[in-house]
Amino acid sequence: MTTSPAKRRVDPEKAAGRRNQVLEAAAVCFARSGFHGASMSEISKQAGMSAGHIYNYFDGKNAIILAFVEAHSEYVSDMLSNLGSLEDPLQALIEDAERHVNEALDPQPWHVSIEMYAEASRNPVIAERLRAHEDTARGKLRELVKRGRERRNLPVDDVLLDSRIDTMIAYFHGLTVRALHRPDMNRAGLVEAFQVSMRALLMT
Repeated sequence: MTTSPAKRRVDPEKAAGRRNQVLEAAAVCFARSGFHGASMSEISKQAGMSAGHIYNYFDGKNAIILAFVEAHSEYVSDMLSNLGSLEDPLQALIEDAERHVNEALDPQPWHVSIEMYAEASRNPVIAERLRAHEDTARGKLRELVKRGRERRNLPVDDVLLDSRIDTMIAYFHGLTVRALHRPDMNRAGLVEAFQVSMRALLMT
């Protein structure tokens, strides 16, 4: 009996590679043309595959953005899990300042770009997914900070924790926006400022 094309076995590794190829192409196109300006044909050309082939992996641009959201969520979750396994995650956050600053300023494969956050302000499906993932990540970060402060016999009341966590998150989001206006910012200076501000937020 002949197996129909629709039922042929798909190589998961190859499919994942193709999806990443589309995501990398989409990131370039969104940055160049904006979410609404970038067409699926433009993305397919950048990816080096036919538009029909892309639809095997994503049913449209919304699905592509949601894939970026999932990738970002997975990265942040792994990072927080790694921090949680360390003896002193608060100190580790401060000491790893250079990486955090560079990741905020340099496009990463898993980034949810400013363009995508702008789309979330108009698209309730994307906005809901972003909020859900941020709530999860924020909860994990809050728990890490709370445990780290308790070890140091520092206050851990709800208002203090919530305010400081939100300020930390705003710092990272703000760096990306700030780079649009001042792309030549001194990174060594930013790293030092990051360490000063994070030490104040986390350990005082």
